[in-house]
Amino acid sequence: MMMRLAMVIAALLAASPALAQTAMNVETARRFVMGKLFAFTCFDGSRGAGRIYSDGSVIASLQLQGSGPTRALWLPAGTLRVRGETYCANLKGMMFEPCFNLVRLDDRSFRGAVSGLGFAYCDFTRRMAVAGVSTRSHSSARAAHAAPSAAANEAE
Repeated sequence: MMMRLAMVIAALLAASPALAQTAMNVETARRFVMGKLFAFTCFDGSRGAGRIYSDGSVIASLQLQGSGPTRALWLPAGTLRVRGETYCANLKGMMFEPCFNLVRLDDRSFRGAVSGLGFAYCDFTRRMAVAGVSTRSHSSARAAHAAPSAAANEAE
């Protein structure tokens, strides 16, 4: 009887991606998250959408605690960075550098929690790209607008 129950539980875990959560290492997180648009909801009701770029910068919209105005958020290059085997945030004015446990929930979502504070988390779900929002790093996008490409110069 116990063996049968164990087999049923193992089968459910294997069949259900939401139940079979996987901790992401730095490389897995980079491939899964960088440059993609995610909507998020957090433990305190905060919500929004944003994109993390490969240079560690972030562009997002954020509504704190689920009410009030939605604010635009831009964090510069180097804000998110690798420290050991995890991603951490370098935020001005903070006495410490918070690091994050990232757990893949399924093929479109993950949970990010502050290391050591498992209750402080946000759930992120991948969204389709929005018109006018590039998947390229915004710093390289600005450079592309500032200087015409070599191909465009040759065409003239």
